[in-house]
Amino acid sequence: MKRGKSYIESTKLIDATKLYDVEEAMDVVTKAAHAKFDETVEVHVKLGVDSRHADQQVRGAVVLPHGTGKSTRVLVFAKNAKADEAQAAGADFVGGEELIPKIQNENWFDYDVVVATPDMMGVVGRLGRVLGPKGLMPNPKAGTVTMDVAKAIAEIKAGKIEYRLDKTNIIHCPVGKVSFGPEKLAENFNTLMGAIIKARPSAAKGQYVRSCTVASTMGPGVKVNQAKFM
Repeated sequence: MKRGKSYIESTKLIDATKLYDVEEAMDVVTKAAHAKFDETVEVHVKLGVDSRHADQQVRGAVVLPHGTGKSTRVLVFAKNAKADEAQAAGADFVGGEELIPKIQNENWFDYDVVVATPDMMGVVGRLGRVLGPKGLMPNPKAGTVTMDVAKAIAEIKAGKIEYRLDKTNIIHCPVGKVSFGPEKLAENFNTLMGAIIKARPSAAKGQYVRSCTVASTMGPGVKVNQAKFM
């Protein structure tokens, strides 16, 4: 893969053989960001689990202290008083069964997170094949299947993110924007890692955190010393 001059210059700031402390890693990542837009800083955590086994799944949600720097659009499946509550709490879209054909037939995905009350999961379940692959299916572990829709919306708008394993046992998550600066990014990172450590399955054996890398959208990766997270 051919890299541009800016990327190559950025790599000169990074020692590929070094494991950086969190604050130092975030400092290097922000300095190495070279795009003309405010890049997102992402964390990639390789875990010593096997996602093919149900008892080794790692999934949950956490509110980052400084948010993600991105405005999140929320769709809520609710009815009657709960629909009114969702509207009042600032949901971007609220509806029920009438939204099924819009999503299925019109490929409507103008939202980032889907929340549903438990009594609406029968309806939402029909969208599993559409929402599932996009990571949009509401889930109790992520706090997106709940009767307290106002709280769910408030947390999501405040910077709540969901983390989950992919098929290669890696979690990919945003922890903010380059403009946040190293200190806020480090605080967000530590909050995310704390949640991932707490979510360690009892069936996981051996080293839990195998590797951890942070990188901006267009920048090179920086390896983080994961010793404190083992």
